Amino acid sequence: MIPQLITVRYLRTNGRRRRLYVPVLPLLLVLSPLLLLAAPAALIACVATGVSPMGALRGTVRLLWALPGTRFEIEQGRTAVLVSVR
Repeated sequence: MIPQLITVRYLRTNGRRRRLYVPVLPLLLVLSPLLLLAAPAALIACVATGVSPMGALRGTVRLLWALPGTRFEIEQGRTAVLVSVR
């Protein structure tokens, strides 16, 4: 299952919390023209480093498939960020 929603919560320096909801599908539709430019660049990078392009694609798909349910928490000093993928 591909991720549907990404929730980003962060603590601002003044102590207030902020929450952003990012729907994945509309974001992918907006960024799809960049995917057309990134695909040939990734293919060239795979050939230059000797990595199998199909293996890299398979690894990327597996990583994206495993994202739902993932939480990233980063805290440094007075800044705290929580990213939750649903």
